[in-house]
Amino acid sequence: MSTAAPTPTDFIREIIDEHNRSGRFDGRVRTRFPPEPNGYLHIGHAKAICIDFGIAAQYGGECNLRMDDTNPEKEDQEYVDSIKEDIRWLGFQWDRELYASDYYEQLYEWAELLVEKGLAFVCDLSVDKLRSYRGSLMEPGRESPYRNRSREENLGLFRRMRAGEFPDGSRTLRAKIDMRAGNLNLRDPIMYRIKRAHHQRTGDKWCIYPMYDFAHGQSDSIEGITHSICTLEFEDHRPLYDWFLQALGIFAPQQIEFARLNLTYTVMSKRKLLQLVMDGLVRGWDDPRMPTICGLRRRGYTPESIREFAGRIGVAKTNSTVDVQLLESCIRDDLNRRAKRVMAVLRPLKVVIENYPEGTVEQLVAENNPEDAAAGTREVPFARDLFIEAEDFREDPPKQWFRLAPGALVRLKHAYIIRCERVVKDASGRVVELQCSYDPATRGGEAQGVKVRGTLHWVAATTAIDAEVRLYEHLFTQENPGENGDFIADLNPASLETLTGCKLEPGLRDAAVGDRFQFLRQGYFCVDPDTCPDHLVFDRVVTLRDTWARIEKKQG
Repeated sequence: MSTAAPTPTDFIREIIDEHNRSGRFDGRVRTRFPPEPNGYLHIGHAKAICIDFGIAAQYGGECNLRMDDTNPEKEDQEYVDSIKEDIRWLGFQWDRELYASDYYEQLYEWAELLVEKGLAFVCDLSVDKLRSYRGSLMEPGRESPYRNRSREENLGLFRRMRAGEFPDGSRTLRAKIDMRAGNLNLRDPIMYRIKRAHHQRTGDKWCIYPMYDFAHGQSDSIEGITHSICTLEFEDHRPLYDWFLQALGIFAPQQIEFARLNLTYTVMSKRKLLQLVMDGLVRGWDDPRMPTICGLRRRGYTPESIREFAGRIGVAKTNSTVDVQLLESCIRDDLNRRAKRVMAVLRPLKVVIENYPEGTVEQLVAENNPEDAAAGTREVPFARDLFIEAEDFREDPPKQWFRLAPGALVRLKHAYIIRCERVVKDASGRVVELQCSYDPATRGGEAQGVKVRGTLHWVAATTAIDAEVRLYEHLFTQENPGENGDFIADLNPASLETLTGCKLEPGLRDAAVGDRFQFLRQGYFCVDPDTCPDHLVFDRVVTLRDTWARIEKKQG
């Protein structure tokens, strides 16, 4: 029986299979990932990356990385570098690194060709006027009064636009198609605008820049892209994409649209993400609460978990919203297989085992990962003074409480069974210490004839190391942020809780940035880049499933 993973299939691959059968592209498959370098990539881009690169790999083809750098005012080398880093981290490598700006001269020549063919004209309408002339879905547009300029006049004006003779925004080059078209994208769309902006690659060479709709399809054609895969909002642009290619008489790729990724409790708009960063509402593009790839990486997500997520959600033709819990499930499953188990007490409460020998430190053996026998074991120090989680003790416990309470027995993970004998409080009545006893015969946590249902994690006080732990929740309180008009109003004020003075096993002292662990009973955590030699910082990647929380909710 074959154990090979099944080959993925979807409507995009079915189209490619049909092209291969018909010989449309001579059996070639060449895709591209074309981000605009005006921000950091997010989880939605990760889905597109997996599709573009995954399809090229599956069919033995190529995938280019092409920066759509046609809007210089918003683009920056910082974003170019981050895009390349994110793609590599996800596990992909492009065949060629290209830029739309590589083709500026060719695009300009093609624009002149369309002018010479009578298919483009220079328009003097202002932006506001142009918008009013466009019409609506219910009304046809009106032709520009400059639409019927002669080819010679248009060519001269276009060349003077390039030469910088006119102010910014005073003229545009527009395609001459059909102002009565039902598809608004075909109503004499703008091809070039005048914009004196320094370009990160071409400097000040150009003062006119092509619009995305003119640059994109022609760039695909130049590169020999066979399948131009993009998100569903470009479906209405496909007739224009095809019109330019046909009007120029050049190689025509096939544009295919798929549904973009939408996640609950998340915004995907680069504009909104930029606002969060610029307004200081998050700590930066790599804030672990952000859906950016660098944010997910910092939080502790693995490339494998993100690729698995992209595979699980598949490729659809209609837009929908995916529950963020699916993404969390993917990282949880991945880290369950690979993360080392350790004990960490986030909100410590002191426990003194009064009948344990003072000054004794006992080394107990613990599995590193029960899911992976090859992960081996480690030694965990045990002593008279311990820390447990404050929430694992109730002085007046509810029903079905299996943790520690006065007179109750609990099992300490890897260690002994203890009983709470006395509770020590401070002047305000706050519990500050539990005085307990232990049974030496229960090493390993088992006792004949004694039934103990609760097992707690703990850390020996004398050998514990301190750490800062950052607990993350959803960045927004609403499943669909901004549904009522203001996405900022939906920000979750409790999206980050920072805990200091957390107590960890001493073996974590040498943990390196990016190392991931399962804190027993707490969740999965990753060492944050803010860590320094004398200050450990951990980010919570994702929680474990909490059965008690569900029980307590039902009781309430």
